[in-house]
Amino acid sequence: MDLTALVPFRNGRVGTAVSRIPVGWVIALTSTVCFSVAPPIARGAIVAGLAPTAVLMGRMVIALVLLGGFILLVSPDRFRIDRQRGLIAVSAGMINGLGFLTFFASLARLDAAIASMIYTVSPLVVLGLLALRGERLTRRHLVRLALGIGGVYLLIGPGGEVDYVGVVLVFITIVTFSLHLVMVQWYLPGVPARTVTLYINLGVTVVCLIGWQAVGRPWQAPGVTGWASILALAVVSTFLARLLLFAGVRRLGSGQIALLSPLETLLTIIWAFLFLGERMTVVQWAGGLFILLSMVLAARRLRLTRRWRPWPWL
Repeated sequence: MDLTALVPFRNGRVGTAVSRIPVGWVIALTSTVCFSVAPPIARGAIVAGLAPTAVLMGRMVIALVLLGGFILLVSPDRFRIDRQRGLIAVSAGMINGLGFLTFFASLARLDAAIASMIYTVSPLVVLGLLALRGERLTRRHLVRLALGIGGVYLLIGPGGEVDYVGVVLVFITIVTFSLHLVMVQWYLPGVPARTVTLYINLGVTVVCLIGWQAVGRPWQAPGVTGWASILALAVVSTFLARLLLFAGVRRLGSGQIALLSPLETLLTIIWAFLFLGERMTVVQWAGGLFILLSMVLAARRLRLTRRWRPWPWL
């Protein structure tokens, strides 16, 4: 579809149009879907015999090469960034990379369900950080968060004894992810999303390589399933997902993007239901309904932000 057709001509000039397509939310939701497929794909790689840190390292290295090659072919000018903002982007990536490592470490101590449930409080952290900078929290934000987090609780539910070290590791993940997300909004608003994604992925990859080295560089030769899983993680859940993530942050803000994390959790469980043969109880479906209701409240806000703008992130 040609989006320029949505812009009417006024007095022979292209004017500002009100689009029926909420472009920022389409970008953000697509990014959410791309991220949501990562856990089932990663499970396939681990079942194939690869160590979690090896999967993470392979994912980030391949994604970085893909992104660098893509930018080189399509828009080499996107490599350029001033030193200060380049350092900020790489630093944000390294902070996020620490979160990748701590979340993988938490899975050795906690059930994946418990870790995922705890992780859904990340919107509260993002909104709290934004509030420190004076961004207003609305009642709809809080209702949406309550529905989303309550829904995830019903959907996943606590199981087994909680390892407090694992809980701390998940909270480190939440803080690092939230901090890197708001850093993009605070300090990199004028930088194209491709450039932001490149330098943040560079920071993440550096930290993941350091973590992989620190645990003894585990690497088993992956078979067809292993390579397919790593490539899917790199292309779909990293290359595409992170490009769309930062494009969404530029259009909607990190607070709105973070509110989609309960939907990501719901989608992850749906993929597990469809492709891994897992089943959901009535209570879990009720939790999914709560999450979808929180997304309906988000959709109501779309009608307030329908003004179409060019695609500066391409």
